[in-house]
Amino acid sequence: MHSIKHPGKTIGDFCRPDQMALVVYDMQIGIMRQMPDGAGITARVLSILTAARASNFPVIFMRHMSMPLALMGAFQRRQAMAWQRIDDPAAIKPWFLRGSEGFEIVPELQPRYDEAVIDKITFSAFEGTPLSIILRDLGLTSFAICGVATEIGIEPTVRHGADLGLVPLVISDACGAGHAEAAERSFANMAFMGDALICQSADFIAAARQS
Repeated sequence: MHSIKHPGKTIGDFCRPDQMALVVYDMQIGIMRQMPDGAGITARVLSILTAARASNFPVIFMRHMSMPLALMGAFQRRQAMAWQRIDDPAAIKPWFLRGSEGFEIVPELQPRYDEAVIDKITFSAFEGTPLSIILRDLGLTSFAICGVATEIGIEPTVRHGADLGLVPLVISDACGAGHAEAAERSFANMAFMGDALICQSADFIAAARQS
């Protein structure tokens, strides 16, 4: 009979560069300007990034990208109107056009030459991007995630990643939010589902150093 391999249960079971990549989600200038604690989140994400780099974890940055008005269909126009709180489609101003200042990663987290930057128009980092292909091609089973915003993109990415058979590690104090109550509901939902490991920055840094 084949023995049944016990699944990993702790951060240390997955927090190794041969099993886990770090996903830095939407740490863009135009988004961080809207965060109540933008400087604090940036500092905590930097500490995570520094630890991941020191231990040679694969690092992948995600960036949210707006389409030009001519390429916005009904859904994207409706979404833009909801986020910008306007009723007139003609008044839409794409916030994250490629090449604009707001689209770029904050300078404190400047991606290195050996790190990927993936652009997306969705909230799940896996939808319509090569992220899952990259992780599987590296033979990884897990990903750690930090950045912004918990209630907008991080929860959908965690849920989607779990559906793809990956183990998500959410570094909670390095995940910012535009709406505190909505973020609390997201964390409660992720904890209830049980697919993800949830930790603090210090936990990730300690595990990365031991990897």
